[in-house]
Amino acid sequence: MRATGRIILSTASFESGATILIDGAAMPVRVRRSARARFYRLTIDSARGELRLSMPTRANLRKALLWAQDHEGWVRAQMARQPAAMRLIDGATFPLEGREVRICWIAGATRTIRLEGDRLMLGGAAESVGARVMRWLRARAKAVLEAETRAMAREYGLTVASVGVGDPRSRWGSCTSSGAIRYSWRLILAPPDVRRATVAHELAHLLHMDHSPAFHAAHARILGGDPRPARAWLRAQGAGLHRYSE
Repeated sequence: MRATGRIILSTASFESGATILIDGAAMPVRVRRSARARFYRLTIDSARGELRLSMPTRANLRKALLWAQDHEGWVRAQMARQPAAMRLIDGATFPLEGREVRICWIAGATRTIRLEGDRLMLGGAAESVGARVMRWLRARAKAVLEAETRAMAREYGLTVASVGVGDPRSRWGSCTSSGAIRYSWRLILAPPDVRRATVAHELAHLLHMDHSPAFHAAHARILGGDPRPARAWLRAQGAGLHRYSE
């Protein structure tokens, strides 16, 4: 495939980025140099809708961008598959523990957020709805994930030092050898069985800090079932959970 557009170097520093043309429009490229890279590699960051170009440390940026431009068709197809961003504002719907919930802002109502069936009700300032819903979701995720983690850990005699939530882009959970477990708050959007499988995954790392056969056996034992359907769900649907923002 040949390039159909021209390369445009950005006005930023040579190392920090550039753009290529996709259907005649400039698209930013986040350039990452790595001593471990042996070849050029294009990826799409689904969470940010961002094109990334990895390349060897000493590789020529212009040549790398020409190579990327030659893959215009691939970039176009991949971007077309990315889920549209969704703001958590009045009237928006989002998945909560796997079921669809609609945000309902009520003029004159209190700021307190209430979940009533499939509606998330709140008043207060209309312009802060997204930020407040986001805080509510993170708090709910922290409470639910901590309760499930500690209950499951007690059942199997495991010691958890701490449980926290964040918003990582490349993983759903992490566990340190000291017993500190951290999850993506976005797991509260996923079905409960997917969330619990992730909890069991991190607890299994308290026994095996690897992904050996022994780890996978511990994961299934702690979960009390086969974790493969949950992994498959996250592979197929997980990227879509990153579309929601305030």
